Amino acid sequence: MKVAVNRFFSPSLNAAAAGRLSLHSSPTLVPPQTLIPPSFPLSSLIKTNTNNSNPQGLSNWASSRCSATMASSSFKPDQARVPPAVQLPTPPITQFKIGLCQLFVTADKERNIVHAKKAIEEAAGKGAKLVLLPEIWNSPYSNDSFPVYAEDIDAGGSASPSTAMLSQVSRALNITIVGGSIPERSGDKLYNTCCVFDTDGTLKAKHRKIHLFDIDIPGKITFQESKTLTAGETPTVVDTAVGRIGIGICYDIRFQELAILYAARGVHLICYPGAFNMTTGPLHWELLQRARAADNQLYVATCSPARDAGSGYVAWGHSTLVGPFGEVLATTEHDEAIVIADIDYTTIESRRTNLPLGKQRRGDLYQLVDVQRLKSQ
Repeated sequence: MKVAVNRFFSPSLNAAAAGRLSLHSSPTLVPPQTLIPPSFPLSSLIKTNTNNSNPQGLSNWASSRCSATMASSSFKPDQARVPPAVQLPTPPITQFKIGLCQLFVTADKERNIVHAKKAIEEAAGKGAKLVLLPEIWNSPYSNDSFPVYAEDIDAGGSASPSTAMLSQVSRALNITIVGGSIPERSGDKLYNTCCVFDTDGTLKAKHRKIHLFDIDIPGKITFQESKTLTAGETPTVVDTAVGRIGIGICYDIRFQELAILYAARGVHLICYPGAFNMTTGPLHWELLQRARAADNQLYVATCSPARDAGSGYVAWGHSTLVGPFGEVLATTEHDEAIVIADIDYTTIESRRTNLPLGKQRRGDLYQLVDVQRLKSQ
């Protein structure tokens, strides 16, 4: 229990506030030195204030606080997540720099790979310990291009030159890379896939885009990824040298359930490589990032391709880092750029203390079920 000094000890305490505290018109206010620490037993409240002219009033106030705590418990906040949310883990480091590489993508795959490598090296040279690339950075974004540019990531080597480069450069620079996404070929299926590489070059995780981009806005934009791509089946959470990260790709950001699930699994940061377009980008790109960050009180990082007005699909750009209060910490416009920004995980706990949403959820009214975790129990 906390006592807000500015509220309860202000000389301008109004009548309504006094009524809530059950104090008389001439209250004897508790001096600052008797502030109640969180572990202080409520039963000791009257003893601390033996000189108060209204001990019964303060007793009523203590009882009301106790009742509020009991009511909050009856709301069953721990049951709002099934299985219950895990405790936020202690990350290997709490402060570091992230690099968002907003790249200009061409039809020349070899050039795209070399260009991405140079951008990663530049970001690392500026102090980035985590580098994020855009969605579909090695290929034009089109259904015609996906089959042509697709790589067999599991085979690696010459079968996947894009991921081979990411592995090599992460090891050489001792950094973590969330490798945007590339078209992946697996058997007779194609996926939109993000690979995460650890500081030793190891492929730590592979996220296949869960929600495919199938939209039709008449007179604006029509696109159906499902014409060529297959939806992924698994949410992706990975422990890295820079903390626990959840991965989504572009359209995945529209589904708050996935972000809630990631938060319940204890992620510090969600990375969304994405390529919003000129219709939905101005309306929703920043809005969705800030919503996912604020709702779940964690960091959200996005990375878009740079805008090419002459391409068949024109990206909005505006790669961004958002903090756990929903505040935009760093961003850029639509041209090619490398955004370097600071992440401080201690602000997550601070914001969750400021707004204790996890303790206020109504598990008696609603639940989010993590099907994968539930089945694994």
